[in-house]
Amino acid sequence: MESPVHPLSALFAQLGLESDSASIEQFIERHRPLAPELKLADAEFWSKAQSQLLREAVSNDADWAEVVDELDALLRHK
Repeated sequence: MESPVHPLSALFAQLGLESDSASIEQFIERHRPLAPELKLADAEFWSKAQSQLLREAVSNDADWAEVVDELDALLRHK
């Protein structure tokens, strides 16, 4: 499998979140698991701007889409 165009740390930086490995792991642990029916961008812990960025990345199939999908998968595992 090819690596996403952007690493997970770059997505966290785009979202205005701490982007070091430890902070990413803590974020994922704190917010998972997401309910299966909940879209990632609809999770209550995002700001309006963060939610919009995530929606646009997926709907536009932007080069961020792969790493957004990666984050989505990480937040769904228990």
